[in-house]
Amino acid sequence: MPNKKSAIKRVRTSERNRLYNRFWKSRCKTALKKVLTIVEKGEAEASVAAFNEAQSVFDKAVVKGVIHRNTAARKKALMAAKVKALSGETAPAAE
Repeated sequence: MPNKKSAIKRVRTSERNRLYNRFWKSRCKTALKKVLTIVEKGEAEASVAAFNEAQSVFDKAVVKGVIHRNTAARKKALMAAKVKALSGETAPAAE
């Protein structure tokens, strides 16, 4: 247990940030799994809609500083490739 006042404040801040980051990371993982599950089922239209939603979630997590932009880009590229392979068309723009 910290003794100094500033250390006590840091413990509170760290816990708040940990919960915030956990929420966003969980949201990203859920969105990714949702896209991959829909792709496995073979539903082309639903996969594009889920991909667009997941892309938005990843972009928001980057803006909030929870995940690195390259990590988000890598995961979005993975999803785009799977959706593209399923639909047989050009991949949705992964920006």
